[in-house]
Amino acid sequence: MVEDVWSSVDDYFGQLLLERDPVLDSALEANAAGGLPGIDVSPHQGKMLHLLARSIGARRILEVGTLGGYSTIWLARALPPDGRLITCEIDPRHAEVARSNLAGAGLSGVTEVRVGPAADTLAALDPAVDSPFDLAFIDADKASNLVYFEHALRLSRPGGMIIVDNVVRNGGVADARSDDPSVVGTRRLAEAVAREQRVSATVIQTVGTKGYDGFLLALVQ
Repeated sequence: MVEDVWSSVDDYFGQLLLERDPVLDSALEANAAGGLPGIDVSPHQGKMLHLLARSIGARRILEVGTLGGYSTIWLARALPPDGRLITCEIDPRHAEVARSNLAGAGLSGVTEVRVGPAADTLAALDPAVDSPFDLAFIDADKASNLVYFEHALRLSRPGGMIIVDNVVRNGGVADARSDDPSVVGTRRLAEAVAREQRVSATVIQTVGTKGYDGFLLALVQ
């Protein structure tokens, strides 16, 4: 019953604030046709990412976890014509679908999908060449959240923003006894962020069509 209410509210505000977007609809259809899991951000969350990127005037964006490129499209649309977005995807099949979706959105010129384990891709990024990034969005395997965050911090400019998705885990993050790798990885991230003097951070819990979860937002100081 509660989840039905969450979805109804999402639908209500979506009809008011989210225009129908054939490009994004087509991307989700291509993802489903390609057998990709339906774990993309919601339309409201996608627009939130877009607005955050625009609000800080992002010119360079880093994404960890491409899937089929749905969130990538939202983020890349916030870039100026000479902007750049690098997104990391471990699965070559997912990357192929994402590249096709980005081409269909007219964003091939400002996006680059790099295939391989994200930790390796991030480690290979050269701050003198590839960064600094204005915004980083982390939405990949949660057990490795801290590794991804540390690289994002290394590659971000002062005043940049790092956003980590799925940090609430349906409330599971509050269970210190959990042996779920995603919960353990998220708790490890939260504890490290709490000690990190180079960022100021908070967590926003979310409900809606994607259920109960939340984002960690960190401002690089």
